[in-house]
Amino acid sequence: MQQQIALKLLPSEAADDNIIKRYIASTSGKKDDEVTGFYPLKKSIDARGRQVYINLTVQAFINEPFIERKSTKVDFKDVSKAQRKVIVIGAGPTGLFAALKLIEDGIQPIILERGKDVRARRRDLAALNKEGVVNEDSNYCFGEGGAGTYSDGKLYTRSNKRGDINRILNLFVQFGAEDQILVEAHPHIGTNKLPQIITAMRQCIIDHGGLFLFDKKVIDFVLEDDSIKGVITADGDQYGSEAVILATGHSARDIFLLLNRKNILIEAKPFALGVRIEHPQTIIDSIQYGCNNRGEFLPPASYSLVQQVENKGVFSFCMCPGGIIAPAATNAEELVVNGWSPSKRNNPFANSGMVVSVENQDLWNLQDFREYIKEKKVGIDSPLTMMYFQEMIERNAFVAGGGKFVAPAQRMADFCDNKISETLPICSYLPGIKSADSRSVLPPFIQSSLQEGFKAFGRKMKGYFTNEAVVVATESRTSSPVRIPRDTVTLQHPQIKNLYPCGEGAGYAGGIVSAAMDGERVAAMIAAS
Repeated sequence: MQQQIALKLLPSEAADDNIIKRYIASTSGKKDDEVTGFYPLKKSIDARGRQVYINLTVQAFINEPFIERKSTKVDFKDVSKAQRKVIVIGAGPTGLFAALKLIEDGIQPIILERGKDVRARRRDLAALNKEGVVNEDSNYCFGEGGAGTYSDGKLYTRSNKRGDINRILNLFVQFGAEDQILVEAHPHIGTNKLPQIITAMRQCIIDHGGLFLFDKKVIDFVLEDDSIKGVITADGDQYGSEAVILATGHSARDIFLLLNRKNILIEAKPFALGVRIEHPQTIIDSIQYGCNNRGEFLPPASYSLVQQVENKGVFSFCMCPGGIIAPAATNAEELVVNGWSPSKRNNPFANSGMVVSVENQDLWNLQDFREYIKEKKVGIDSPLTMMYFQEMIERNAFVAGGGKFVAPAQRMADFCDNKISETLPICSYLPGIKSADSRSVLPPFIQSSLQEGFKAFGRKMKGYFTNEAVVVATESRTSSPVRIPRDTVTLQHPQIKNLYPCGEGAGYAGGIVSAAMDGERVAAMIAAS
């Protein structure tokens, strides 16, 4: 018979299949040799007590032959001669999964990606990290695979109502991810492994008749009678189709400007902005696991923190154990930082975004921002207000760092005391950090909220508030500062027929899995229409 069994094991026990079998036998009241095999269903870490445990749910095989778990595979059709064609703008997770779903339903996708393939992107990332030179169409945000490809590949989401999470994870496994992502409570692929998976997805799309085109930056829409008929790219080419999926990501400001210029409805959207904080990983391990040496059986510890400070949410974002801080700029003279981890998460630092929620009314009394948008010739109630606020803060950070994407930084306690740090600790951020006053970067309401938030986090996690940690500015690409509205039923833009905004860039997702689910949802709607 087969039986699902929940076990609570020591980390060393959870790493030994023979011990797990003995626990299965004991729990089910069977003899050890009656357990023919098992495979894990769910795995999580319980570090709430003095002793850390692994919660493991397994599918056990008792007195019957063991059968290895098989992930569900999707069959894709040949769409090379399909009559129905749909343009997909952007090859991030939203665009890729939308394209795969279109192929599954017999529709030919035409993917237009402004950036380069994953392999060519590496050279541009190296130039940004080592030389301070940014390619505005090929960087950590733009290019094949989108922002997640070279900034971590976390697959955790709470978006159960948005789609089938397991389907998305199974597709990742189908294209080369390890099947442990089907089991772990917080699945993670890693920046070192994602490029091969993204390449396999692209090859599948091409092999089944989809068109996949790079260096195709969309600069205009072809509109007729309030309906989109196609798009025009920067090289002068024009592409037509029955529908357009807009999956351009949270950093495609040129698309927001294009929509606004053509009087296509968009809205300013609240987002979150702050800094990235980095600790030695040993400090986080000690706090979370209650020991100075976590040993070989526990992964580098992570954390998730949230605090209300005077009606403002302060929270951790994209926490990267064993990670690296990276420059995520998409424009010259605008400094953005993000974080990522390799699959083994074996770097000596732990970093996380620490951000504050920003609403439109937070900006009304910021005199420097009013002057900034006056130069842009927009009002405080413009749908581009949040985007320009984000841009202003990033320019402040670039100036404070002195150029070449060197980032302004302070030790944590110094940050809270408004003190410029005399020295800075070693930091994983490759372009380098420079001691600077964060008040020259962040507006007062964000600065003060972060200061109180850090102190509160130090009370929640003893040892977290320390000058061994460094605060690096600025983390500003948490989500899109603009929402592109769509009908809740048809998923089309309410003003432009056959235009389907989706993913993070339109304000309907937050992370790889939710973006992928949204892309699939839109593609399925097009197929059914």
